[in-house]
Amino acid sequence: MHKIQTLNKISNKGLNLFSRDDYEIAGEIVNPDAILVRSADMLNAEIPASVKSIARAGAGVNNIPIPKCTDLGIAVFNTPGANANAVKELVISGMLLSARKIVEGIVWTRAQTGKGDELHPLVEKSKSTYGGTEIKGKKLGIIGLGAIGVMVANDALTLGMEVIGYDPYITIDNAWGMDHRVQKSNSLDLMLAEADYLTIHVPLNDGTKGLLNRDKFALMKKGVKILNFARGGLVNNTDLVEAIKSGKVGSYVCDFPEEELLTIPNVICMPHLGASTEEAEENCAIMAASQTIQYLETGNTKNSVNFPDCDLPFTSQYRVAIANKNIPNMVGQITTLMAKEKINIADMLNKHKGEIAYNLINLDSPMSDDVINQIRKIEGVVTVRYFEHG
Repeated sequence: MHKIQTLNKISNKGLNLFSRDDYEIAGEIVNPDAILVRSADMLNAEIPASVKSIARAGAGVNNIPIPKCTDLGIAVFNTPGANANAVKELVISGMLLSARKIVEGIVWTRAQTGKGDELHPLVEKSKSTYGGTEIKGKKLGIIGLGAIGVMVANDALTLGMEVIGYDPYITIDNAWGMDHRVQKSNSLDLMLAEADYLTIHVPLNDGTKGLLNRDKFALMKKGVKILNFARGGLVNNTDLVEAIKSGKVGSYVCDFPEEELLTIPNVICMPHLGASTEEAEENCAIMAASQTIQYLETGNTKNSVNFPDCDLPFTSQYRVAIANKNIPNMVGQITTLMAKEKINIADMLNKHKGEIAYNLINLDSPMSDDVINQIRKIEGVVTVRYFEHG
């Protein structure tokens, strides 16, 4: 019996995948094998020793203590791409809002309540105040060509925009999904100088914090429109306000309200709506549940943020999964011990990610508790899990 604890409300589309006799799922549960979470803060939470995996139904994992989980041998998963379409649609909406002063016009119109017969003349007289530009024919620069960035690029092309992308770390899968008309820039600075619109789709870390700052704004076209639906810290707000007041930045649309931005003209702050659609929540829940089931039943990992991705077909009846510190001679020690105990390896996959290495080993014969405990005692081994298939 696998026990699953939910720390937030998770879509039933995902929870239904656990509707089997060998799963128990609840918000309050003792000694869970796995945890499903959305926004609940786990940074200072006590994690039961029974937990083998944590799955975040969403992309960001800043509410999960990743280093602690890695030390404990807990695989942490997220759901990249599951909410990509929801965010992409909001980015396109933000681009149109920045081009046409739609929000300002709606606010003005609502303020005319009670004008009666004066309303229509007022509208005709005032509408020129809220004029704008069209996005067709304009250049869109995209920083980061992950799942969301690629979708934005492809849709912007269908809207008649010219698209330039910058991402030195683009994956093969994302490159395959990108329209061939997207222009590749080898220099962020050169792309910034060309773009009429700029959208950011990179994670927030030490290398990207304050990515757009006074120096970068200075390179941009006068009146550039910037969209940020990735993370608030990617833009230096102090420098941004200066750039808006000078006219260097024509507008800024973001999904991360900050006090210093709320009253600045030409800034539109949305209340973190990026993934707030029924479809995105369902997709994230389904992906998180599927990854949890795969990990608990086979040891296979996909979209883990702290373990390497490992997918080894479960072709034999027995399997052992071993996570260890990424140091020399670990595989040698493990396989030597198994050979000594006359356990034959049918197939094996070994990968590493950062400080952790992960081994999936299919076996021709069962493994005793004694051998499992011997492997656990090898210095550097973090966790050992044994499976019997069928």
